Amino acid sequence: MESLLILTLIGSIWAFLAGSACCQRPAVVNIGAVFTFDSVIGRTAKVAMEAAVSDVNADPSILNGTKLNLVMADTHCNVLLGSIGAFHVLEKDVVAIVGPQSSVVAHMVLQITNNLQVPLISYAATDATLSALQFPFFLRTTHSDSDQMTALAELIDFYEWKEVIMIFVDDDYGRNGISTLTDELDKMFKISHKIPLPSLFHLREITDILNKSKLLGPRVYIVHVNPDPKLRIFKIAHQLNMMTSDYVWLATDWLSTTLDSILPMNKTSLNILQGVVVLRQHTPESSQKTTLWSRLRNYSLNVYALSAYDTIQVLARSIDKFLNEGRSITFSLKNKFHDLNTTKMPLGKLKVFDDGALLLSILLQTKFTGLSGRFEFNSDRNIISRGYEVLNIDQTGLRTVGYWSNITGFTIQSPETLKQKRISYTHLNQTLGNVTWPGGKTARPRGWVIADNERPLIIGVPLRVSFVEFVSVTNGSNKNIEGYCIDLFNEARKLVPYDVPYRFIPFGNGYSNPCYNDLVKNVANGIFDAAVGDIAIVANRTRIVDFSQPFASTGLVIVAPIKNSKSNAWVFLKPFTVEMWCVTSASFFMIGAVIWLLEHRVNDDFRGPPKRQLLTVILFSFSTLFKTNQEDTVSPLGRMVMVVWLFLLMVITSSYTASLTSILTVQQLSSPIKGLDDLITSEHPIGYQVGSFAYSYLTESLYLPRSRLVPLGSPEEYESALLKGPFKKGGVAAVVDELPYIELFLSGRNDFGMIGQPFTKSGWGFAFQRGSPLAVDISTAILKLSENGRLQKIHEKWFCKKGCPGERRRKSEPNQLHLLSFWGLYLLCGAFSLAALLIFLLRIVRQFARYTRQQQKESSHAETVSSNSNSSWIHVVYKFIDFVDEKEEAIKRLFRKNDTQNQAK
Repeated sequence: MESLLILTLIGSIWAFLAGSACCQRPAVVNIGAVFTFDSVIGRTAKVAMEAAVSDVNADPSILNGTKLNLVMADTHCNVLLGSIGAFHVLEKDVVAIVGPQSSVVAHMVLQITNNLQVPLISYAATDATLSALQFPFFLRTTHSDSDQMTALAELIDFYEWKEVIMIFVDDDYGRNGISTLTDELDKMFKISHKIPLPSLFHLREITDILNKSKLLGPRVYIVHVNPDPKLRIFKIAHQLNMMTSDYVWLATDWLSTTLDSILPMNKTSLNILQGVVVLRQHTPESSQKTTLWSRLRNYSLNVYALSAYDTIQVLARSIDKFLNEGRSITFSLKNKFHDLNTTKMPLGKLKVFDDGALLLSILLQTKFTGLSGRFEFNSDRNIISRGYEVLNIDQTGLRTVGYWSNITGFTIQSPETLKQKRISYTHLNQTLGNVTWPGGKTARPRGWVIADNERPLIIGVPLRVSFVEFVSVTNGSNKNIEGYCIDLFNEARKLVPYDVPYRFIPFGNGYSNPCYNDLVKNVANGIFDAAVGDIAIVANRTRIVDFSQPFASTGLVIVAPIKNSKSNAWVFLKPFTVEMWCVTSASFFMIGAVIWLLEHRVNDDFRGPPKRQLLTVILFSFSTLFKTNQEDTVSPLGRMVMVVWLFLLMVITSSYTASLTSILTVQQLSSPIKGLDDLITSEHPIGYQVGSFAYSYLTESLYLPRSRLVPLGSPEEYESALLKGPFKKGGVAAVVDELPYIELFLSGRNDFGMIGQPFTKSGWGFAFQRGSPLAVDISTAILKLSENGRLQKIHEKWFCKKGCPGERRRKSEPNQLHLLSFWGLYLLCGAFSLAALLIFLLRIVRQFARYTRQQQKESSHAETVSSNSNSSWIHVVYKFIDFVDEKEEAIKRLFRKNDTQNQAK
């Protein structure tokens, strides 16, 4: 019994001592650091991490007396050596590893730490593919490249560059970075060329790559490589004259990291980098940062060094919280490495951190404000983005021109200022400060060049053998190419706001007109950069090339033989329509009647026997046509009506004369094809120009048999085939060709004419390769030429030496004059005539009333006023007619006589 009590007491004491030992805080906690010591980031990060460990150990509020021990291993920026270094660090029972800064090494080291459940916290591995889903024990205290590439894509969009060239290091960091940028770029923008560099590139390789890139069109370069204190890429670019105003250089944060890690730059470095725009992770200003810099005055700390310092601080606070919860740091030998034969490898010494998952959970919950800003992890276990600074390098050094965040886009005020001032800022009102671009210019560069003197633009021109006014090669030399299209292109090129070196290359065999479809295909296939000439813009061509604004309207027309129709005996009736003839004839009789009424009482020429007066009414108005009327108008009202009538007559006769002249020169077709329907339904042969798209249109759109189509190569062949007609060998009933060719063909030829209107609508333009910016600028230049009249002058220079070719079209009916065109004149004449008649009648009625009153006073047998018999009214009417027939002078004498008698009484 006593022995049992003794054993129980001994066991209790042992358990108490063991429990105390377990809950006791360790004297030292090991943490690992795996990075490249001799690197831009590693040199400053090493100093920053050592300073952070020193500060933690000197602060009694952190770890409460437990010392933090930093176990470091050099990866030499190599995957194999980095893995070996990680093994050596993990053998020291580290609870977490800080680093590596290389994304390539991080991929391998994470495979190890995940199995050992040791959290790995990287302050510089930015590869976006390092995800927590694949590596559960991975945390990142720096920004992911997905944020940086989003900022870079929005910067390209902000300056409206369409294409960029990407120079990147050919490893996981570079390839995944360019892949992320490609995903971020909008469909309107693209990485046109990707230039990979080996991890250990040499100057000769850079020189060759940059020299080849000078032959490309885009001039916006994005450099995404590892930090390089020698700035080799920019030095070679400067030597190759690629840091001029034609170029744009954008760099990811590797360059700002490099520059921040170098002591103040010399003037040579500033001159090389002038105009470069670079991104840098934003870190708010703080007194702690200034204090650290003053302590480490021999070093220029970069953003990653600050992040490394803060990572140690966060890790120390998380370990402190871990220990405060009563947890002990223990490791287990049970892991999958022990199942392998590791007699010759040190894998057997690797242990699993038993509470690694718990420490990871505490790390994710830790919130801390450090030298680089606010530390807080998101769901992807990346630090919440604090945005980027947009820096510009000029003669004074690095200069901040703006800030970017995924919430506000680009601003000229820092996020802290916006938050402090409570300014609401969105992507809709983005802005950046003035940037000094390469070459010292402040205006935004175009970002591309079409060609330079070393590689001029290769422009194909059709080698025509007919209609050479449009394009022609003289003296068999490529330099002596002229014509309407060539002059127009040269004038348009002068209005393009940049130099375009070019060289014309004739396309064709010189014996027949070339196939224009083949010319356009050569542009699409890259044999020619562009094609200049009389190139029709049709659907199948627009699918493979870009066309400029049309400089000439065109379309397919039909031309056929014609004959004059001057032998018609009744052609003089055609100027007026039937309605016009009827109204005009009626007007003659109406005017004659009106003039007779107005002149009958005052003009002896309009008095006499009824037969004579009727002839006067008929002949008077008709004789005004020839100005041979013998009767003169005396009354004011008659003269007023005559003035209006003569004006109407002048307009009518002049219009009649002009219309008759036109009709006498109208030409009628002598071809059996009278229009497009006849062209399709008849079986007569049809001519077309060799090389024109008319052939494909007639066969593919109108479904005409190929056997009906006769190729013709020149205007002389057109004339010969049309004169032969459809019933002779080699003859055609009509020719189908584009309007400008036909107009030139008809110039000086009176035996042919066009049938109707063009039955297709298109235009001529210059062809360019897909996406060529020159197509837009040439189109703008053509519009300017049209507005300032220069386009018409070029046309007149080539086609109006002997009179401009006019349109000669067949009219189904002559241009007849319709009543609708003159109804206003007829209405005016009728209104004046009616007004004159009303005034005349009012005068007559007034005189008749006076005359009647005088007659009643003189007659002793006057009828009473109250008499209403029909006979009295008939008597008054007859009396009024007799009064109207009296001469005006007789009535006036009667009135004067009565007035004299009344005065005598």
